[in-house]
Amino acid sequence: MKLRIGLGRYDRTQALIDGRIGVEGHDAVFESPPLEELFAAAFDTDRFDAAEISFSNFLYLSATDRCRFVGLPIFPSRMFRHSAVFIRTDRGIRAPRDLIGKVVGVREFSMTAALVARGVLEDDYGVRAADIDWRCGPADRTDSKPVIRVWPRGVRVTEVDEGRNLSDMLAAGELDAMVAYKPPKAFLEGAPHIARLFPDPRRVEQDYYARTGIFPIMHLIGIRRDLAGDVSLCRAVCEAFLQARNEAIDAIGAYQALSVSLPWAPSDLDSVKNLMGADFWPYGIARNVAAIEAVSRYSYSQGLAPRRMTVEELFASGSLGWAP
Repeated sequence: MKLRIGLGRYDRTQALIDGRIGVEGHDAVFESPPLEELFAAAFDTDRFDAAEISFSNFLYLSATDRCRFVGLPIFPSRMFRHSAVFIRTDRGIRAPRDLIGKVVGVREFSMTAALVARGVLEDDYGVRAADIDWRCGPADRTDSKPVIRVWPRGVRVTEVDEGRNLSDMLAAGELDAMVAYKPPKAFLEGAPHIARLFPDPRRVEQDYYARTGIFPIMHLIGIRRDLAGDVSLCRAVCEAFLQARNEAIDAIGAYQALSVSLPWAPSDLDSVKNLMGADFWPYGIARNVAAIEAVSRYSYSQGLAPRRMTVEELFASGSLGWAP
């Protein structure tokens, strides 16, 4: 069978994109468009048989029976998101609970980075999504207008006026804070009174992992519903992504020649393994139940998914027992 698979370009997928690793028993073609284009094509067209997709969008579409994909327990994008919250330092925001009642910008309320950041604020600090007045719009002057796929229930969300953007509004003091999957230009350009909510996010994120065991999932691989019943196909796709991930992580630890442009990459890898274990970027269901259930809970509590989805509902039955 010929498969068309869309995915992001990372060290852990590069061997698939290069063709060094394929899907056993199948003729797989891998494509790597920009992520926004990839998600739009996956959710809105028949372009891909399997694709990397936003976990948040996948959740609420699945909860309303509108998703053409079923999940495979492959998670090519993960990231802690304490570092995603930026604040005005002249608004009395000294701690997370000071965000209550504030006006906060976010490119797209439903994007996974914001979903997880808000979930952490509620779980650890008691700050609910409904406690904040949200503004949605382009992140900066060069950003495209976000596609609003779903409006949350019970949460105040307003689109910014045409031609406005969140970074400039934060710099001008029209926003009190911003949640962004990459630092806003106002922060990078050194605009006054703008800082991260957590000044040392790495320390806070490491503490979060030590307490919860959760390495937040941003994206997963989805496979077409009409293909999800093919157990051998599902497992072959999973095995291909696993092999590519293993190759990338082994390369980081190689001392002969650095595979990434970080001077102490092998030493950094050892530090991560000491904190998170040897399988620190886990695939499969068993090692990811807590992270999957957290995102599902966040989606429901923040007014996106109309109900909490279970692991069994989200993932292809043939992949549930797959163990890397």
